[in-house]
Amino acid sequence: MEAFDPTPPDWTNSAVHASTFACPTCHASSQAAERVWINRRSPVFTPDNRRKWQEFYQCRCGCTWWAWSSDRPPSELANQEREIPPTPFFNPFDEL
Repeated sequence: MEAFDPTPPDWTNSAVHASTFACPTCHASSQAAERVWINRRSPVFTPDNRRKWQEFYQCRCGCTWWAWSSDRPPSELANQEREIPPTPFFNPFDEL
């Protein structure tokens, strides 16, 4: 998978920094990208000691852009209710 390759693909060389987490040319979201590469070899640490990475996108309009992972908008999946399965109880004294 190209997104996690350790070396950057050639198409990232012309990337421009997007001020919002969208294509600076056509304003499409990152979900409309044809290619993605995440620069996980060079994380940047924020003042609160969190890591962020450069995420590169090649949009379907032909524009190549990048933004910080910390600028990504929250996922709509984060607010969904989900059922958490019960944790099986392990009793070390039970016979196997």
